[in-house]
Amino acid sequence: MSGTPDGLVPSNVPVRLMDTFIRAHSERQAMDWALVLVSQGIETVIDRETLGNGWALRLTAQDHERALRSIHQYRLENRRFGWRQSLPGSDWTYHWGVAGWMIVCAVVFYFQPKLERGLFDSAAVRRGEWWRAFTSVWLHQDLGHLGMNLVFGGLFLGLAMGRYGAGFALLTGMLAGALGNLFGLFLRPENYVGLGASGLVMGALGMLAAQATPLWRAGRWGARLAWTTFCAGAGLFIVLGTDPSSDVIAHGGGFVGGLLGGAIGALIPDRIRPVISRFAGILAIVLVAVTWRYVLVGQK
Repeated sequence: MSGTPDGLVPSNVPVRLMDTFIRAHSERQAMDWALVLVSQGIETVIDRETLGNGWALRLTAQDHERALRSIHQYRLENRRFGWRQSLPGSDWTYHWGVAGWMIVCAVVFYFQPKLERGLFDSAAVRRGEWWRAFTSVWLHQDLGHLGMNLVFGGLFLGLAMGRYGAGFALLTGMLAGALGNLFGLFLRPENYVGLGASGLVMGALGMLAAQATPLWRAGRWGARLAWTTFCAGAGLFIVLGTDPSSDVIAHGGGFVGGLLGGAIGALIPDRIRPVISRFAGILAIVLVAVTWRYVLVGQK
C-alpha cells in the first residue's frame, strides 16, 4: 500500500473482522501505539469514529491480547515521570497536579481561625460579599472534614484533571463549588453559614460522569456507554453526596455544575485541549487571588 507502513491501514479502508478496539488518549498516542503493533505484525486501523470524539486502534479480537501486551511492554520501556499517569488495567489517566490543590487546602486549614471572612455566610453574601461563595470551598469544619474531602477530592479531581487537563478541571471544580453554595442561598430562606470543598469534590465527580458526552453521536453503542457513565456517576453521588447530615443542596449544585462543565470540556477537540486548560488554569489562579484578597485585606 503506497505511502502506508505495512499493516497500518487508513481508517477509510474496510478491514475484515476488525471487531475490537484499544482506546488512546490522543492522536499522537494512537499513532505511536499503531507503529508498535505494526512492528509486531499486528494489523490495526487508527479510527476516530469508534469513540466519537476520541481516538482508538481497531483490530481483530484474536490479536487483542497480544496487542495489549505489546503496548504494555512499549510503555514500560519508555516509562518516565509525568504529571499524568495512566492507571493500569484501564483507560483512565490520573493527574498528580491535584497534590497542589490538596496542599493548599491543608495550608488554609492551618490558618483557618484567622479566615472567618472566607466562610459562606448567607446574610453577608446577600449584602454583596460575593467572594464568600468561592473562598468557602477552601475551608473545613475540622480535621475529619478536611481528610474526607482530600481523600475523595484527591481521587475525583485527579481523574478529572487527567481527562480534561489540570487547569480546566480545577477552574470547573471551583465554579461548581461556588454554584453549589449559590443553590443553597436561593433554596434556603433562613440565614446559615457553610464551608467545605464538598461542592468542588461533587463537581469533579460530575465532570467524570459527563466525560462520555460526545459518544451520544456515535450511535446506539455510544449512547449506551454515555448513559452508563452518567448513571455510574449519579450512583456515586447518591452514595456519597446525599447524607442527611451534610449539605445536600450544595453537593447537588456542585454535581450539576460539574456535569455542565464536563459536558462542555468533553466537546473540546484534543488538539486545542492543552491550550484551553492552560488558559483555564490562569483564570483559576486569578479567581483565587481576587477572592482571597477580599478576605485577607478585609475590603469589599
